[in-house]
Amino acid sequence: MNSLYGRFGISPCSTITEVCNRERYDYLTQRDNLIFGDKLSEHYYIVSYVSNTGNVNDSDWNPPKISAVQLSAAITACARIHMYQYISRSDCYYTDTDSAVLGSIFLAPKSYTLVTDDAGDIIKHKGPAKGLVNYEWFESQYADLSRTKQVTVESNFRMDWHTLNIAKKDFQVSLGINAATKRDPVYDENNVWVDTKPKDVIDFGGQESSILKLELKILHEKYAELEELSLMKQKEDAQRIASLESEIAKLRSEMKSKFPERFPEEAHPVTESPTGLEVPPPAYYIHPPKSKNPKAKKKKKPG
Repeated sequence: MNSLYGRFGISPCSTITEVCNRERYDYLTQRDNLIFGDKLSEHYYIVSYVSNTGNVNDSDWNPPKISAVQLSAAITACARIHMYQYISRSDCYYTDTDSAVLGSIFLAPKSYTLVTDDAGDIIKHKGPAKGLVNYEWFESQYADLSRTKQVTVESNFRMDWHTLNIAKKDFQVSLGINAATKRDPVYDENNVWVDTKPKDVIDFGGQESSILKLELKILHEKYAELEELSLMKQKEDAQRIASLESEIAKLRSEMKSKFPERFPEEAHPVTESPTGLEVPPPAYYIHPPKSKNPKAKKKKKPG
């Protein structure tokens, strides 16, 4: 029943993978429903995308031929009418598509226990230690989700890869609940687990990865384009500066030839040192002038 019901209500959205040429590849990779795209050879590319998403053209709308959503809608409506007497109760906390749960403990997907009047306790738990859990274990685990316990489990089919023998073997496992694999637990102010919330995960192997790769490629192209424009601008600025310096030198030469008195001789340029330090021009030593009053000869004292 569930299989037939699900087939009638199958989603029109489906994943399509194409091997195409470069023109078709460029068209598909610009759409929002892209999953991934890659180059196979010089002329062929592979693209995977989701069809029938959002508002599409009539030519692109291609839903499954075996779906009949009206039948699934009718089945859902009749089931909700039948289940309403149970799900409207104040002590009903969870329902499945084909059943009502009146009392139970749900710790994680595939790990729960149900208490019934006729069939007794129904316990479901996945893992090698699933035969060692009971209703008391679910109660203690619900009180503390981080609680773990080392238990011994017997395996009836254990491979020894050194001897290639199959035999029974006892081994230790950690019995607990890893509830944070799909959803994060939510606690109240008293540190009591009251709810869960979905994880925010970036799938680096799916559509998000392809989008990030395309965005990175676009950023690299923009960077290269801006770098090329910057080099061209620098080259143009250098040519313009050289042209202006040439015009200034030409005008200065013309003015100097017409008005030589306004352009005195320039000072001696500073001599460039091999070490790179500025060295002033050599200074010339000027001897001091001779005295105009030569020293008088001493008179001899009378004997």
